[in-house]
Amino acid sequence: MKVLIVLTSHDQLGNTGHKTGFWLEELAAPYYAFKDAGAEIVLASPKGGQPPLDPKSNEPAFQTDLTRRFEADAAANAQLASTVRLDSVNQADFDTVFYPGGHGPLWDLAEDAKSIGLLESFIAAGKPVGLVCHAPGVLRHVKHDGKPLVAGKKVTGFTNSEEEAVGLTQVVPFLVEDTLKDLGGVYSKGADWGSYVVQDGLLITGQNPASSEEAASVLMKWFDKA
Repeated sequence: MKVLIVLTSHDQLGNTGHKTGFWLEELAAPYYAFKDAGAEIVLASPKGGQPPLDPKSNEPAFQTDLTRRFEADAAANAQLASTVRLDSVNQADFDTVFYPGGHGPLWDLAEDAKSIGLLESFIAAGKPVGLVCHAPGVLRHVKHDGKPLVAGKKVTGFTNSEEEAVGLTQVVPFLVEDTLKDLGGVYSKGADWGSYVVQDGLLITGQNPASSEEAASVLMKWFDKA
């Protein structure tokens, strides 16, 4: 099994002067869910090379056993330092794709034509896609059969109340919860900061960092049933 993981290349948190990027737990948890199941993993980002890590995601309060495992894993870090350019990857070479969040994707991947086309091609090919936390926001321009992919589909993603809790409601280019609802998604959520994952056919979405491992597990189970 071959898995593509798509990370952001965007490192500026709006005009706050602070850094953003991908959220470490949202990479580490799925990475090992796939790797420990024997999958081959390719990491990609719009610019290629080392993607920016949201520095907050590596603070002690947000570290987990899996983030520490990733930090200590020389092979994983070497792979992260040399992500392939997103425009060089082809859906036909992979069985599935997973998008970790962090705030970065709201600026670049949500508007990236290659990412949009890639997600559309995975769905058209009948392959499952997984997105967690802010990453469901990258579906905002993704279409299927001429309408938004999420229209009429059960979805979740980072909640308005979680965004408010981190004080970034006025900083982000759009709110994930509002956008998914505006596109006609059947949005639901669990408790803030708890694991909550929704599957609707090929589309698997997780609400927040704590949902990363479960989202990857649900994605792996799709292959058990297929």
